[in-house]
Amino acid sequence: MQFLVFIIAYPFIFLLSILPMRVLYIFSDFFYVIFYHIIGYRKKVVYDNLKTAFPNKTEKELKTIQKKFFRHFTDIFMESVKAFTITQKTIQKRYTYKNPEVVNDIVKKGKNIALVGAHQANWEWSTSLPLVLDITVFGAYTKLANKYFEKVVKDSRMKFGVIGYKTSETIKSMKKNYDNGVRGLYLLLSDQSPQVHKTHYWSEFFGVKVPIHTGAEMLAKKFDLVVINYVSKKIKRGHYQVEFELITETPKEFENYQITDKYLEITERNIQAQPEYYLWSHKRFKHRDKVPKEWQ
Repeated sequence: MQFLVFIIAYPFIFLLSILPMRVLYIFSDFFYVIFYHIIGYRKKVVYDNLKTAFPNKTEKELKTIQKKFFRHFTDIFMESVKAFTITQKTIQKRYTYKNPEVVNDIVKKGKNIALVGAHQANWEWSTSLPLVLDITVFGAYTKLANKYFEKVVKDSRMKFGVIGYKTSETIKSMKKNYDNGVRGLYLLLSDQSPQVHKTHYWSEFFGVKVPIHTGAEMLAKKFDLVVINYVSKKIKRGHYQVEFELITETPKEFENYQITDKYLEITERNIQAQPEYYLWSHKRFKHRDKVPKEWQ
């Protein structure tokens, strides 16, 4: 059954992927109408998130951001499809890096790196990181149920040099590299909501106390990783620029959760700058009423 689904769906995805970007954005405009105006996909979730994050904005302002988000959301969908066949020349033209020296200067010091970031603008094309960084880039991925799509997606994300490992094997993979003296940069997206029963820390995000992922900080301290934030900023349609920001070279000197708080501060600042390009379709504030007494 998996193979049948694959041979039916993949040719369509591949043919769509090889189309020029200008044609893909015509499809994006079409999907925007479907998702926003007809189906109303997660419109309430997006609006409620925006209203929670920006309580001082008017309804008109929130609706404007909501519409811009959905236009960008369908763009990201098409850009993700394009990622299957995008060439090095094209991705280097459309996905640039403002200050890769922030990372490469750390590399010269012989350090390993935790690159933390959020689902802002375009995170899918960060597979091009090895093209500008002087260090092996490792990226976690969630294994797909369909093994045929799994191979295609994995190959797509690794074609520019990223070495993938299963999310469930993050610590095991890092320890193996650490023990064998293999230097690397680990790409960690850390802005989505963890499961409450697995939460070790609650903090404010846009003024709301929510459960927070602390895995990046824990790994940084365990394996002495320099922590650097990266954010993708949308310059214009189909064009992005990534900016790096050093959080700390000495993670073990920080009290628990201080690095996480710094990451949250940077993430919130970047979202404030371009709120329409953050992934508001996930329920970031869904556990706001479940704060344990010790964190209230």
